[in-house]
Amino acid sequence: MDTTAYVLSTVSMKMNGYHVKLSRHGGRIVPEQTEVTSMKEEIEVYHGSSNVFDDLGLPTPDERLAKAELARQILTIVSKRHLTQAKAAELLGIDQPKVSALMRGKLSGFSMERMFHFLNALGCDAQIVVKAKPRSRQQAHLRVAAA
Repeated sequence: MDTTAYVLSTVSMKMNGYHVKLSRHGGRIVPEQTEVTSMKEEIEVYHGSSNVFDDLGLPTPDERLAKAELARQILTIVSKRHLTQAKAAELLGIDQPKVSALMRGKLSGFSMERMFHFLNALGCDAQIVVKAKPRSRQQAHLRVAAA
């Protein structure tokens, strides 16, 4: 049984008769299991940053988060318009299996530039703003913000 848990918010869980204690290990969130004697046992939870990809130790976390947000915006528009995958594919100029991949978060086949074109095809403007990073932050970030 795979017992790896990726925690995006604070959770308490019982799994197959085990109390799950979550801790960070090697860039992944891995549960340490101990037998349950009562549900009042303490669960240790570590709060992550605002970027789950960074918390998981994945390469290029800012780019991954930006692509995920672009995909979320595209899917929100498709959903609000009640478009089928076939109709969305027609509007985006791709085939239905690619729309399915996009909807399931399989983003490796989509560049950010391509997703900007998808937003344009759905009638949305996409704006890129370049600004100096705040002095309080050591490194500059890539971020997608919806209006």
